Amino acid sequence: MKQATELGNSALKVLAAAIATSGAISMSNAMAQAAPATPAPTPEHTLATKVSVYSEYEYRGITQTSEKPALQLNIDYSHSSGLYLGTFLTNINWLKDTGRAGGFKAEGDLELDLFAGYKFEIVKDVTMDLGYLRYEYPSNSGFNPKPNTDEFYIGVAGGPVSAKYSYATSTLFGVPNSKGSTFFELNWAQEVMPKLTLNAQVARQTVKKNDPLAYTVYKAGATYDIGDGWNAGGYYKTTNAVSANYTYLGKDWSKGRLVAFVSKSF
Repeated sequence: MKQATELGNSALKVLAAAIATSGAISMSNAMAQAAPATPAPTPEHTLATKVSVYSEYEYRGITQTSEKPALQLNIDYSHSSGLYLGTFLTNINWLKDTGRAGGFKAEGDLELDLFAGYKFEIVKDVTMDLGYLRYEYPSNSGFNPKPNTDEFYIGVAGGPVSAKYSYATSTLFGVPNSKGSTFFELNWAQEVMPKLTLNAQVARQTVKKNDPLAYTVYKAGATYDIGDGWNAGGYYKTTNAVSANYTYLGKDWSKGRLVAFVSKSF
C-alpha cells in the first residue's frame, strides 16, 4: 500500500547579468547589460514514469511482502492547472500469508492503486492537495470483507514540511467494520548537501472499531540523486503496534528494520 504515494523540484537559477565595456573608459562608449534569463514555462501536460526495486515493500510501517523484495511501477500524469492522476503497481505477499495464517485459502499477489486529485497554492509557497485513492487487489479471493479500500485525503505542504490526512470511506484492507479509519502523517524532507536529501516521518494509523490495531509509525532515512533519473537510498522504519496483532507465520510485520531502494525515472 502506498500512497501514491508515495516526493521536490530544483529551482531554476537566474543567470547573472553580463556587462560589456570597451577597452578604454570613455563617456562615448556604451555599456551593454544582458537581461536575466526567462524561466521556462511550465508544461501543460506532464507524464512521469518510475520503476523501483525495494528490499521489501512496507506501507504505513507494516510489511506487505513478508520482508521480501518488491518491484514497483509508478505512472503519474499532471496538468498545469493542478489536476493529476496516476497508478501504482507492486507485488505483495500479505493476502496469501494472512489466509495461510487464518486457515483459509486466499489469492492475490498484486496491488494496483489508482488515484486522482488537485493541487493548488493557498498562499505563497504553501500548497494544498485534495484527492482520492483506490487500493485494488486484482484476483483476490477468500476475504470477507474484501481488502479493496477507498480513501479520500487532504494534504498541505510548505518548504521542507508536509502533512496529510486520509479517511477510509470503505472498510480498511479487509478489517471488518473499519469504515472511517484514518491515517495522519507529518513529513519532513530537506536537501542537506547537493543531491543528498534527508527525510523523516511520524504518523498515526487508527482502525475504526478495532482500537488494538491502531499504532504510530516512525521513519528516518536519506535519498541520493545519482543523476540521469537514478535515485538510491534507504530508511529505518518502526512502529509501536502490538506485535501479536501483526505477526503472521512467525513474522512480525510491524517490527523495526532497514529498507533500501533504487529507482529510475523516465
